[in-house]
Amino acid sequence: MNRICQSLLRQSYPSARGLAAGASASASVPSLLSRFFAADAATGEAVDKATLDKLVRTNKVVVFMKGNPQAPRCGFSNAVVQIMRMHGVQYDAHDVLQNEALRQGVKDYTDWPTIPQVFIDGEFVGGCDILLQMHQSGDLIEELKKVGIVSELLKAEEAKQAASPPADEKAK
Repeated sequence: MNRICQSLLRQSYPSARGLAAGASASASVPSLLSRFFAADAATGEAVDKATLDKLVRTNKVVVFMKGNPQAPRCGFSNAVVQIMRMHGVQYDAHDVLQNEALRQGVKDYTDWPTIPQVFIDGEFVGGCDILLQMHQSGDLIEELKKVGIVSELLKAEEAKQAASPPADEKAK
């Protein structure tokens, strides 16, 4: 399945090939766009709804994943990290492998059986498959705009259009 995600990323964004292979993001995108928390370490205690409500509102974008953004521990979490990097999104990441109670708690909280799970503005968006579809359709750019985040992909496209002469000038 990891190959499927990588293939889809390559189709939707040509430079994703370099990112998926471990290359760093472009110079215009800061290399550290996420925060992850040592507080996610195993406690053995159940994670209640109030705690999860607080966690999903710590930032405009929050990801519960396997591993951390610098070292994702599954292909689906890696795909989410790559999408976030392409868009230049700063987000909070929580490693569910460090805390089984958090892992089960977030699954119960969203009634979604898989990890990673992505939240935008405190609202559950979905997992890797949903985020990938939103990325490919352009819906992710729109959702990010709603919370005041301008995608690096949008900025790059606007800069490209501003640099190219209008079609009527090309014909001259």
